[in-house]
Amino acid sequence: GISATDESPNNASQAVMRTEDIEIQLLLEAIYLQYGYDFRSYAKASVKRRILHRLAMSGMSDISSLQHRILVEKPFFESLLLDLSINVTEMFRDPTFYKALRSEVVPTLRTYPFIRIWVAGCASGEEVYSLAILLMEEGFGNRFQIYATDFNEVVLRKAKEGIYPIGKIREYTSNYQKAGGLETFSDYYTAHYDSVIMSQALKERVVFSSHNLATDSVFNEMQLISCRNVLIYFDRNLQNRVLNLFQDSLCRGGFLCLGKKETLQFSDCDPNFEGVVNSEKIYQKKTG
Repeated sequence: GISATDESPNNASQAVMRTEDIEIQLLLEAIYLQYGYDFRSYAKASVKRRILHRLAMSGMSDISSLQHRILVEKPFFESLLLDLSINVTEMFRDPTFYKALRSEVVPTLRTYPFIRIWVAGCASGEEVYSLAILLMEEGFGNRFQIYATDFNEVVLRKAKEGIYPIGKIREYTSNYQKAGGLETFSDYYTAHYDSVIMSQALKERVVFSSHNLATDSVFNEMQLISCRNVLIYFDRNLQNRVLNLFQDSLCRGGFLCLGKKETLQFSDCDPNFEGVVNSEKIYQKKTG
């Protein structure tokens, strides 16, 4: 017979939880099969929170209905895609990171005739322009190319346009100054009504393209790869895949920059790198 514990409210809510998790797994599978975007190895709690948010916003009653709509309505899928993208970014975010780049990494980069940089998961592009400004100020002129990639075409277009709300400029200017900026931040943009547009000289140094870290392959040989605050959204297996991808895309002696809460520790790649500025998660691929 059924014991009293089997019917407790706690067990019932656990069953609902399990059903919900299965539905989310099926939804991610369906998205992969229909659109080629792979979220199956993203951190489960983060993906679940974002999907349930979209469910609440849509006014639908369950994930199965949401799945049907996602499969038949591409614009609706694209709204979920924005939810699942990691778009939290700002100019010169974590100014101490940029200071460390200037003092500890730039001297080595100067020894190359030309440098290639990959910003993986570039979102709306603020970090890309920050790096371009830093390199211009450090005298690289046109001796560098930044490859800025993201899987999300919508934010990639935004990054390419380089248009940002004027309301954020005070914060960005403050970050720039704390990051050791050598000029005046307003030299790098033009104000236009309630927006600012990043300068053409910066845009000319950047190639924006679509690349999915979960499914796509190696980029050609880079001197520096920056992928900050993206790996925290991936599970351990996907983190390992991506770190191997970075390792294979870096030249010997090339630099890898991760976010504050991320680490190479416990990954397959750890033995092949050494810490340059551990507090800022800047690593260098060993030359041996």
